[in-house]
Amino acid sequence: MKDVWPMVHAERAALIGDLERLDDEQWDEPSLCAGWTVHDVVAHLVDTARTTRPGFLIGLARARFDFDRQNARGVERERGSSPAETLQRLRCVASRTSTPPAPLDSRLVEEIVHGEDIRRPLGLVRSYPKEAIARSLRLQARTPASFGGAKEIVARARLTASDADVSVGEGPEVRGPALSLLLAVSRRRVALDDLEGEGVTVLAAAV
Repeated sequence: MKDVWPMVHAERAALIGDLERLDDEQWDEPSLCAGWTVHDVVAHLVDTARTTRPGFLIGLARARFDFDRQNARGVERERGSSPAETLQRLRCVASRTSTPPAPLDSRLVEEIVHGEDIRRPLGLVRSYPKEAIARSLRLQARTPASFGGAKEIVARARLTASDADVSVGEGPEVRGPALSLLLAVSRRRVALDDLEGEGVTVLAAAV
């Protein structure tokens, strides 16, 4: 599983490259994460890159086991006074290999999904490595919804990528780009427009 980290680091580097071209107004744009701006999502990525297993558990306990509260505190902690400051913080953590107590492929999910949370509202496009998207989609398919996954969804619909060798789940089929499938099962409804098949209705109801 150590081969995950080069892919994670590549995604962080690519996002830094995109962020370097933004003006301050673009940092204030709403992201795909409800209630979070682009700036907030970047701060969250800084926070998760710094997170260690013990630190995650301590932070969760201090947040009274409320994941949303824990994430909000992380954004507040790592959001700099300016976009330039937050971007520099992201550069400083880009090569880290620390992780919360979760499968390592969750680091790929984090970088790709939040990368799209930032890019899509700004009209930016990235061609992600197919392996990275496929691994992320497979992990989401076996992770319960209580941990941000889609295990319950793939028990009712089959997700088939049109551009990668990935097909997971049972039930009526949902077809489309692997990235759009990943975003949809990660509850980014904007990606539903990219999908087709009898299972889209099932998927839409679940997200």
